[in-house]
Amino acid sequence: MNRRTLLATAALGLGLAFGGSASAAGMDKVKACFVYVGPIGDGGWTFQHEQGRVALEAAYGDKVETAYQENVPEGADAERVLTQMALSGCNIIFTTSFGYMDQTNAVAAKFPNVMFEHATGYKRDSANVSTYNARFYEGRAVQGHIAGKMTKSNKIGYIASFPIPEVIMGINSYYLHAKKANPAVELSVVWAFTWFDPAKEADAAKALIDQGVDVIASHTDSTAPLAEAAKTNGAVIGFGQASDMTEYKDGPRVSSIIDNWAPYYIKRVGALLDGTYAQADAWEGIAGGEVTIGEITAAVPADVKAEAEALRDAIAAGSYHPFTGPINKQDGSAWLAEGVVAPDGDLLGMGFYVEGITGDIPN
Repeated sequence: MNRRTLLATAALGLGLAFGGSASAAGMDKVKACFVYVGPIGDGGWTFQHEQGRVALEAAYGDKVETAYQENVPEGADAERVLTQMALSGCNIIFTTSFGYMDQTNAVAAKFPNVMFEHATGYKRDSANVSTYNARFYEGRAVQGHIAGKMTKSNKIGYIASFPIPEVIMGINSYYLHAKKANPAVELSVVWAFTWFDPAKEADAAKALIDQGVDVIASHTDSTAPLAEAAKTNGAVIGFGQASDMTEYKDGPRVSSIIDNWAPYYIKRVGALLDGTYAQADAWEGIAGGEVTIGEITAAVPADVKAEAEALRDAIAAGSYHPFTGPINKQDGSAWLAEGVVAPDGDLLGMGFYVEGITGDIPN
């Protein structure tokens, strides 16, 4: 989950054989394959990647053939699936979960003529491995502002998946902007240790609600947290995660972060077709359209909605960065001085909470 401008860092060579009818000028047809960590009907993360695959087909018609496998566990199974895809004639393989990082690089080393694109990772051990991410923390800033303004109990919650920088970034951004909007805010974090497990996600939401939390954000893949919020008869609100989750728009969902992967998939396959493909490390956000803020509903007061939209627009324009100092670390030590913007390297390696968040980050 990442935010750098697309960097063509290493040309793959004009003589590289991409398979099929590839040539130095490009390819006549590309077979693009996708590996999903969850089901395409999860309503969140995997659903949005699947929407990107569908958009890819629509963009190129018979110039592209696609295939996918859903519910692939992170680990040895992923390496087996990737190997089978490479052997089946896939020219480019998109691996859409952080936990596929080592398997992606291992298989890529064995198939140098197949392009591998890993979502949210940072390893590019071979010239045929690229990485791509989205600056989800930008959307968390907007959600945090709404949460700080909307909470009645001054207790807001966050369901976290795994303790990796992408997730910690989101927690910190959410809290910082809630705190700016409402200095009395307290944040509770529950670690679910899953990307997609509706039962665990529901239990995490219940635990937060039992603590008196009345606004919940999540970094897991299902709609289960919103389903739990919906049982409170309006006492608890929340946000769509990765997808718009519009089925809850008349209930607890007051806005959403939407991951829009279609532009990236269309760009990368297009580069194979026209012969301009090169290794890349992409980290786009609101400005690039990879992160969008779903409709802010009428449940949010008009002034709060206007403030949230102004924050979104400032981030998009580059006039505001969600991690701008002064910001201290949880232990009170200085991190960013007044007016200093966090370097991308700090964000991509983030392993600490900011000052004001209680509790520990799991090992």
